[in-house]
Amino acid sequence: MDQGFQKTAMRVSYISIVTNVLLSAFKLVAGIVAHSGAMISDAVHSASDVFSTFIVMIGIKIAGKDSDKEHPYGHERMECVAAVILATILCITGLGIGRTAIIAIKSGSYGSAAVPGLLAAIAAVSSIIIKEGMFWLTRYYARKIDSSALMADAWHHRSDALSSVGALIGILFARNGYPVMDAVASLVICLFIVKASYDIFKDAIDKMVDKACPPETEESMRKLVLTHEGVMGIDLMRTRVFGNKIYVEIEISADGEKTLNETHDIAEEVHDSIEREFPKVKHITVHVNPWSE
Repeated sequence: MDQGFQKTAMRVSYISIVTNVLLSAFKLVAGIVAHSGAMISDAVHSASDVFSTFIVMIGIKIAGKDSDKEHPYGHERMECVAAVILATILCITGLGIGRTAIIAIKSGSYGSAAVPGLLAAIAAVSSIIIKEGMFWLTRYYARKIDSSALMADAWHHRSDALSSVGALIGILFARNGYPVMDAVASLVICLFIVKASYDIFKDAIDKMVDKACPPETEESMRKLVLTHEGVMGIDLMRTRVFGNKIYVEIEISADGEKTLNETHDIAEEVHDSIEREFPKVKHITVHVNPWSE
C-alpha cells in the first residue's frame, strides 16, 4: 500500500471515528431518555465501532511499512490481523447484547418497562441513514485501495445500520402495545452483529493462509502468458494471496534451441506483462523449461 492510499485510508478512518462518537452519544441519550433497551444496545454497537476503527488504522499503518531484513515479503498480513481482531470484538459485542436481551425476555422484565419514546425512533432512523452512508463511503475507498481492514470496517458500518433497522422495528412495536419486541429487537441485533463478525473473520483467515487466487484470475493470467511470442506452453502455475497482494510462480516452455539470452528475454516479457496487467501482483517468478512434445 503506497503512501497516498494509506493517507486515504486514514482520512476515511478519522471520519468514521468522529461520526461514531457523535452517533453513539446521541443514541445512548435517546435510549435512556426514551426508555428503549434496543436503542441503548445499538448505542453500544456504535461505540464499539470507535475502538474497532483504531485497530483498523493501526493495521493499515503497519501493513504500509516497506519490506525489511526481518520481513522481506512486507507487512501486508497485518491488515488481516487487524481484521481478525475487529471480528473478535464485533462478535463479543453482539453476544453481550444477545445475552442481555435473552435475560430480559426470560425474566419478563420488559413488561414493567416504560414504552419507548418517539426520540428513540428518531435516533434509529438517523442511525440507519448515517451508518448506511458511512458503509458506502468506506466500501468505495476500501475497494479503491484494496484494503481488507477498511472493508471490514465498512461492513461494521453496515451491521450497525442493520441493527438500527432492528431497533426501529422493536421500538415501533413496543410503542404499539408489544413491549417484548424491544428486547426481541436487541436479540435480532445480536444475530446481525455475529454474522458480520463471521464474514469478516473468514475473509481475513482466507488471506492469511496463502489461499490461491480465484480460478478466473488464474485463467486470465494463463491466457495472457500464452499470447507471448516464444511461449510454447505452461508447465506449472501457482498463485497465493499474501495479505492483499498476489505472489505467482510459473514455469513456461520455450524452444530448447534458443540461446539463454533469448529465453531470458521471453521470461522477462512474461514477468513484466503480468505485473502490468494485474496490479495486485507484488512478486512473480518465471522459470523456463525446454519444450518437449
